[in-house]
Amino acid sequence: MDEPRRRLAIADLRREYVREGLREDDLDPDPFRQFERWFAEAMEASVVETNAMTLATATADGRPSARIVLLKGLDDLGFVFFTNYESRKGRDLEINPYAALLFYWAELSRQVRVEGVVSRVSVDESVTYFNSRGRASRIGAWASRQSSVIESRAVLDARVAELECEHEGRDDIPLPSYWGGFRLIPDRFEFWHGQPSRLHDRMQYTSRSDGAWKIERLSP
Repeated sequence: MDEPRRRLAIADLRREYVREGLREDDLDPDPFRQFERWFAEAMEASVVETNAMTLATATADGRPSARIVLLKGLDDLGFVFFTNYESRKGRDLEINPYAALLFYWAELSRQVRVEGVVSRVSVDESVTYFNSRGRASRIGAWASRQSSVIESRAVLDARVAELECEHEGRDDIPLPSYWGGFRLIPDRFEFWHGQPSRLHDRMQYTSRSDGAWKIERLSP
């Protein structure tokens, strides 16, 4: 059988990591505070969309999917993002409430992985965030049945125009019943820092029954 044609020389891509590494003494005992520290440093470094994160979900039978979403809240419980509950990710999380997040800040040679269980935020939290969005985005949430098949862009644009007419002169656009927030409550974090020769620093936090966190170094 003929060998498949290589489309791109991806295997030849190389990047050497030379930034200062990550040591046990550098770590905060609380992974939330460690995340906040790295997040602040990413913002100071002008990382584009510091709050962009990959969200990985899976169906009941384990079929995974991933997409980029935006972190919109961080509190003592976990990481908050908002979406259409009828979207693919929303349906996945209703059936299988476990998910993983990945933040990648290439400018700093850093990534953070977060895993845990996901649940809906309160309606009040969803209303507060929804009302903070721009008017066009609130109209868009009503216009889009996220992840469903539509015939064309024209269908979507027509629905937006219809809603604009319906709400003309009004700013009190209500929260759709199918739209709101999720909170991922972590039981595992991993802080990754790129190092030369692919000998990267990887520090893992896992939750313990007493409420503390166990910190371990992982092999790169």
